[in-house]
Parts: sequence; C-alpha cells; structure tokens
Amino acid sequence: MAKTVLILNGPNLNMLGSREPEIYGHETLADIEKLCTDFGDELGLKVDFRQSNNEGELVEWIQNAGGGADAAILNAGAYTHTSIALLDAIQASGLPVIEVHLSNIFQREPFRQESYISKAAVGVICGFGAYGYRLALDAAAGILGDK
Repeated sequence: MAKTVLILNGPNLNMLGSREPEIYGHETLADIEKLCTDFGDELGLKVDFRQSNNEGELVEWIQNAGGGADAAILNAGAYTHTSIALLDAIQASGLPVIEVHLSNIFQREPFRQESYISKAAVGVICGFGAYGYRLALDAAAGILGDK
C-alpha cells in the first residue's frame, strides 16, 4: 500500500501565479498540485494536497494526519512566523514534517527569517520556487523508505 504524504499550504497561497510573481513565481497552486501528484506517483506515494487561509483548519488537518498520513510537507505561509499552534500540532502529531517556502526566506525581511515550524520540522527547503515541493517529496520518500 502506498504511503501518504499530506501537503498543506497556508494563507494566500491560493493566490499564487498572480500574487507577487517576482517573489513567488508564475506557477499557480493548481500547477504545484499537479507537479506534486505526478511526482508522487513516480515515487509510489499518495499525495493529499490541501490549502487553507484558516490557521485552525491547518492545525486540525495536522492533528488528524497522525492517523492517516505517513509524512507531511508544510508551506505555512505567513503562519510560519506567527503560529505556536501549528508548532504544537506538529510536535503532537509525531509526523515527520518538511517545511517548504517558495522564496528564500533568509533573503527577505527579518520577520520572515524566524520560523516556528522549523523548530519541529525534520528539514527546511526554501528558495527553489515550485521545485521545492518536488525536493520535499523526494526527501519524504527517503524518510519513509528508511522507516
């Protein structure tokens, strides 16, 4: 049975393609979802791809993932820098979580260089645009293959 990777996207990522393309690229969230499902198929992984602008919904998805997913990839958007609730949910889930950002957060404003998610993530991928999701899926496959 294929292992499941939950891919969660936070606030404003539904605006990809039109929101500051010079920073976030021209790909839409639908483009990234297709990239992830196609590459997940190549890796033998089932991808469950979601987006929410609501912090509580993201928390609930992480809490519930512990029973159905084998790993998670999280682009928490702005919640990366503010959400202790997401940090707590990740720590409680027991899931290996890979943090992803389209832009290189370390080249941006100082407040974007702080991440609550990193404190619980097994790794961070940033600055590679949509390709970062592919890198994260490959990392998840490696982690799950080691179990």
